Amino acid sequence: MIIILSVAIAPGLALFSYLYLRNQISSEPSRTLFHTFIYGAILTFPILFIQHVFEVEQIMQSFFIRNVLFTSMLEEFFKWFILVMAIYQHVEFDDPYDGILYGASISLGFATVENILYLLTYGLDTAFLRAMMPVSSHAIFGVVMGYYLGRAKFAINGKSKPLLFVALLTPIGLHMMYNGILAIEGISIYFMIPFMLFLWWLCLTKVKKAHLLTIQHYS
Repeated sequence: MIIILSVAIAPGLALFSYLYLRNQISSEPSRTLFHTFIYGAILTFPILFIQHVFEVEQIMQSFFIRNVLFTSMLEEFFKWFILVMAIYQHVEFDDPYDGILYGASISLGFATVENILYLLTYGLDTAFLRAMMPVSSHAIFGVVMGYYLGRAKFAINGKSKPLLFVALLTPIGLHMMYNGILAIEGISIYFMIPFMLFLWWLCLTKVKKAHLLTIQHYS
């Protein structure tokens, strides 16, 4: 049990540590980040329950609609909603890079609990693959969401509202593409490898841009 928990938690901890240490401008309060992580962890259970109900009751009989469209929208909407309602106006959200940290934190909270439940059910055989794909992809979706939330928070000339919706729609689109590739039987790996490389490139690009925006914010 301890080994499974350690393996399940390690990928999320490693990814978040990188993003946290990348912030060289200011130190974000660990308590607020921990609370955001817990929000993401708690979200796992109502989301999984809703998904289970829809699957058992066959509310959406199409596999593509249920697993590609609905699941992507459900997970990203709940994460976005909690960030907007509980974190966006928080006094400690005080520079653009904070959006990256809060977005990654809530996503990794969700991904970590999901990973624990999966490894407890199916064992450690898939641990490496899940670290490289589901956990890291959730983190990247959170980074992208947080990047646009950070831009919205400190936008001028009335640009904040459009950016808030971009913060929702962009992760949803990326998540749909990720789930859509997984739905391709037999050859999904040939599409997933370049797509994951693209996601990592996108993540690092957004992290760099948020860092530059934060420098400008304090200058």
